Amino acid sequence: MITKRNVLVVSFALFSLFFGAGNLILPPQLGFKAGDTWWLVILGFCLSAVLIPIFGILAHAKLQGTMFDFAKKVSPTFSLVYCYLVYAISISLPSPRTASVTHEMGIAPFFGSSSLLTSILYFILVFVFVINRTKILDIVGKLLTPAIITILICIIAQAFLGFDFNFGKTQIESPFTSGILEGYQTFDAIGAVVVGGVIIISINLKDNKIPYDAKKGLIFKAGLFSGLGLFFIYTGLLLTGALMHNEFEADITRTALLSGISLKTLGNTANVFLSILVSLACFTTAVGIVTGTADFVQGQFKKSKHAYLITAIVGCLLGIIMGQFNVGYIIAVALPALMFIYPITIVLILLNVVPNKYATELVFRVVVIATILFSVPDFLGSIGYDESIAGLINWIPLSEYQMGWVLPALVVFVLGNILEKYLK
Repeated sequence: MITKRNVLVVSFALFSLFFGAGNLILPPQLGFKAGDTWWLVILGFCLSAVLIPIFGILAHAKLQGTMFDFAKKVSPTFSLVYCYLVYAISISLPSPRTASVTHEMGIAPFFGSSSLLTSILYFILVFVFVINRTKILDIVGKLLTPAIITILICIIAQAFLGFDFNFGKTQIESPFTSGILEGYQTFDAIGAVVVGGVIIISINLKDNKIPYDAKKGLIFKAGLFSGLGLFFIYTGLLLTGALMHNEFEADITRTALLSGISLKTLGNTANVFLSILVSLACFTTAVGIVTGTADFVQGQFKKSKHAYLITAIVGCLLGIIMGQFNVGYIIAVALPALMFIYPITIVLILLNVVPNKYATELVFRVVVIATILFSVPDFLGSIGYDESIAGLINWIPLSEYQMGWVLPALVVFVLGNILEKYLK
């Protein structure tokens, strides 16, 4: 029997898995630049950073399988390549970003050490925890999330009470689509595909006799509640950043802005406390990413311990190399990869949510192929070839907003269903 306590526990687990400390640096700066278009930015950001991830959890509630099941209707080979690609991106970008956030928020303001030294020591510790699996970080993680949320609520409340609701002029040309693209940087949609399977496994380990429909209802409710939590935190941080438009220099970095907002609202002691908590939460996230990747690779090589060890070493070496760079650089480097993998992830999530009669194997294949093809111009534009493909960008609807895949995927989805009905 599913109780309210079960729903609450799973909701909090989902929220904690989504709520990466590195994500906290994104909404304040987005709001800071949004000005009087803050509401459009919120809509865009929450579409890609809240709604799509929750759809991902709802898809898991329907599938009740693993990450591999998301793309297997395209083909087993494609699904395996997609899984490898997601994990490769995860250990190359969001994992190192946690070290960079830790350095900029928790180390640089208090010590004079270099970012390279921070990155080396950080990922040596990550490696130690990945190799010697322990429940310590799970326990710490459960304590960190409530502590950070408490401080954030205090920051948001103080900003709302202490600052005039004057947002100034926007610095963003396309607020809605800029919000969507910044939401990509949370990696929450990818996180939904990955962690949803973890939640399913956890539920089955506790009670493998729970009926399919009961589990579906549990995950559905938990997904909605965790989504509401993400919405309120992200919206509060974004609005807080918007209220601070006159308080900081226009070119302030994301981490400096979050620290500055904390300092102005709660004072130095709370700011130091927040920096420590965020650093610890970033560390648990990095350990989780490297461990999850190593587990996946180990599973592909018949539970080989060597595969686990090699993957852990590679993940930590990549972390050291990328983690020494500043957060802004890592976010810029991540954009091309996200412009390619995120559209594929979004369509896989949505196709797994719609009723099966509208998402046959044929529909899966043609929609994913169209998405990949029409994501290429957006990918090329993100790496500096926008002038070379200017004619193509002008021809593809929404391509000027780096969303050129959206309409082709929708059209092909409709045509694929018409063709499927005709073939029958």
